[in-house]
Amino acid sequence: MRFFSGSETIGILGGGQLGKMLLTTTRQWDITTKVMDPSDKAPGRIACNTFVVGDLMDYDKVMEFGKNVDVLTIEIENVNTDALAALEEKGVKVYPQASVLKTIQNKCKQKQFYKSNHIPTAAFELFDSKDALKDAVGKGAVSFPFVWKSEAMGYDGYGVQIVRSISDLESVSKGACMAEGLVAIDKELGVIVCRSPKGESVCYPCVEMEFHPTANQVEYVLSPARISKTLEKKATDLALLVSQSYKHVGLLAVELFLTQEGELIVNEVAPRPHNSGHYSIEASYTSQFEQHIRAILDLPLGNTENKVAGVMVNLVGKEGHKGPVHYKNLEDILAIEGVNPHIYGKKETRPFRKMGHITIVNKNLDTAREIAEHVKETIEVITK
Repeated sequence: MRFFSGSETIGILGGGQLGKMLLTTTRQWDITTKVMDPSDKAPGRIACNTFVVGDLMDYDKVMEFGKNVDVLTIEIENVNTDALAALEEKGVKVYPQASVLKTIQNKCKQKQFYKSNHIPTAAFELFDSKDALKDAVGKGAVSFPFVWKSEAMGYDGYGVQIVRSISDLESVSKGACMAEGLVAIDKELGVIVCRSPKGESVCYPCVEMEFHPTANQVEYVLSPARISKTLEKKATDLALLVSQSYKHVGLLAVELFLTQEGELIVNEVAPRPHNSGHYSIEASYTSQFEQHIRAILDLPLGNTENKVAGVMVNLVGKEGHKGPVHYKNLEDILAIEGVNPHIYGKKETRPFRKMGHITIVNKNLDTAREIAEHVKETIEVITK
């Protein structure tokens, strides 16, 4: 292996904040990297050895980029999987594999995968178009309320909407979609699994996610989750089942619902570093970003245990603000012990755009959660 201070190169499709944080490990280990992103202002452009502007869905662009790297990975699902499959045939190591990514990036195929593999998930019906769904509603085959999900291009709360009346469907996209049963949720949980090419697997502690009431985005991530040891084992076992079914390489973030009846079901997965694992940079022995690099290079996987409790707060653009960004009161929160801000490097803010995150570490989870709420109330992501 000639990755460390050597000639071999890791390629990353996507140069957003996840790519930028992956590059922290590659810089620490002196690994040569090449990044492609559609934006010439992508946060990851400043931390890689070579940066290329290109459309991640363009077959030729992805082929040209990938043929000059030794291992190719992603930081976002929306990439051209046909190009990835062709690169695999040419001998490029692609992780996660093209076949895995092709299933996961299509939410309808993802749900069918769970059904075929006897993995518990919410009831669902698939439709070729919004009109077909509306027709089913009109005939009484689908009842309100339900969750509408777009087949493709859903990310960070986009492509998902709770539908309580026919008028709610007017604003959703026209393409293929699913109607998913609205689950009575007690808690939203997550387990990140990492798997190497040899099949070695490790799991991070189960985390608890608290969501914004309207933006469908995570506001807080608590590690460890406030659940019993018995329930944590069930969550971990279910996440491992999902991982083993996909046979992916790299990280797999498994989002779970704990229903009000006490059942655990799979919501969806992400085959990459995930918002629910950002706490691991400060709170874990091995961050999710280092772990992903270890996996795709087939290195020994690291310790996933927490050193301390961690609570992550997302920094998102404030409503009513669009333009050059200003982080109001950032200096005030830096005075608080255990507060660790991460600013992603996006120069323009807009409502609910993820601009950074803050991790609060403390020996006591409840104390960390209290500090996190104070931090969220103090800092504002606004325009200058």
